[in-house]
Amino acid sequence: MRATLEGNRVNRISVRGVAVASATAVTAVGAVVGAASGSSAQPSNQASDIAGSTLLADIPSGAQAQTISDNISAQATAQQADADAAAQKAAAENARLKAASAAKAKAAADKAAKDHADAVAASRAAARATLAQNFSPGSVQAMALAIVGQAQYQCFSNIVTRESGWNYTATNPSSGAYGLVQALPGSKMASAGADWRTNPETQIKWGLNYMNVRYGSPCDAWAYWQVHHSY
Repeated sequence: MRATLEGNRVNRISVRGVAVASATAVTAVGAVVGAASGSSAQPSNQASDIAGSTLLADIPSGAQAQTISDNISAQATAQQADADAAAQKAAAENARLKAASAAKAKAAADKAAKDHADAVAASRAAARATLAQNFSPGSVQAMALAIVGQAQYQCFSNIVTRESGWNYTATNPSSGAYGLVQALPGSKMASAGADWRTNPETQIKWGLNYMNVRYGSPCDAWAYWQVHHSY
């Protein structure tokens, strides 16, 4: 029974007690050495200081260490999540800025294209207006008389008068027929010249050839027109 009690007492000796005992022993040895060397022993608090600095109880237990590790891991996870969120936000903002820039560039390109088309249309309208001033109906008729000839001119004139009123830019809003002789489509007259839209001479030459090939002459075409009101 005594041996058991002694063992329990030993087991209950605290880590601090062990440290104090060890420190005391060290101090005692130091004192002896000092006495042997002729120096006086100086009382000190070394024993208590050593004991306090070497407490094993200050080392975290397994559960405490796990808690600290978990806290550090949680902090790292939170920081990574914040970094990911910031990166995603930056990427979204960058994409928005790129889309806005692309839309702005497209709008500018569309406007430039429209401005160019408008300028071309205005230029063509101005050219037609200039030609209209240069080629009055009287001058166009004189041009036709010189090309068609006196014998067929009146028949040719009758058809042109009814088809376009001697307006070489006349356009049928329904069919799209164009010019003095109302060619359908107007691009047919390109065979007589690339300037078929604006040059009445080109239109007269094409119209005379059409009447000759299809009807035999402008007067034969006029005879057909009187019956069918078209040719």
